[in-house]
Amino acid sequence: MERRKLKLGMADKILLTAGYLLLGLFVVAVVVPLAYVVIASFMDPNVLNNQGLSFRIQDWTLEAYRRVMEDEMIWRGFLNSFLYSITSTLLSIFITLLAAYPMSKKELVGRTFFNTIFIITMFFGGGLIPTFILMNQLRLVNTVWAVIVPGSFNVWNMILARTYYQSISKELWEASQIDGANEIQHFFKILMPLCKPIIAVLALWGFVGMWNSYFDAMIYLNDASLQPLQLVLRSILIQNTPQSGMIADIQSTAEMAKMAELLKYSTIIVSSLPLLIMYPFFQKYFDKGVMVGSVKG
Repeated sequence: MERRKLKLGMADKILLTAGYLLLGLFVVAVVVPLAYVVIASFMDPNVLNNQGLSFRIQDWTLEAYRRVMEDEMIWRGFLNSFLYSITSTLLSIFITLLAAYPMSKKELVGRTFFNTIFIITMFFGGGLIPTFILMNQLRLVNTVWAVIVPGSFNVWNMILARTYYQSISKELWEASQIDGANEIQHFFKILMPLCKPIIAVLALWGFVGMWNSYFDAMIYLNDASLQPLQLVLRSILIQNTPQSGMIADIQSTAEMAKMAELLKYSTIIVSSLPLLIMYPFFQKYFDKGVMVGSVKG
């Protein structure tokens, strides 16, 4: 059979063209700043400040990356961010999946009440001062748990996981019951192997959220050795104060300012690499996990 060509009306063509134009503008808005940051991170600071971007190899340098890689606080921030992100992600996935499982069962007594309580916490929080007082009374201030524990449970992720559970055939539970499995065995041996897509989605969201988070660390952490990479980047990008070791060998104030500007671009690239490397491994699960979890409500 010959494939029939879909005939579009004038209105459809106009709408499709407008959609392509908007998509193209969106791509340009994302790609152009990214390309600028990547190219600027390799450029000589004098050329970048005087002439702007240059595509001549002789105007490029790895000096900014060398200074970033040799800085102790950058590496310590990297290790802290990896520790916080991985620990928080694993804890969040474990708690979220366990909380979503009973909430996915319609026969659960008090299901509506618990759902209401969860939804309320999505819109109303305790506030910064009461939360800080609570963390202080729990003796979590200036500890790694002050960053990891508060964000270990997300209601939206729980709702997504609950919806994913509901999309799985109930016949699996009936079959496992016939084989003599209890709830715990059914959860870990039957459901978990089927939940790779939603686990990948939760892992990606949890890791990215914690990796980009800095506010809790800024509030609860006083020890510089516990600060994540985001606080180090904040001092470089926002406060315009790079680590002293990065520019200790520069005497001129003007040269320090130029190098500090160049370090902004290189630190952005270095801090974004883990996410750029991680995403392709989760991409095949990401779309499937989101779409399957959105089938039922």
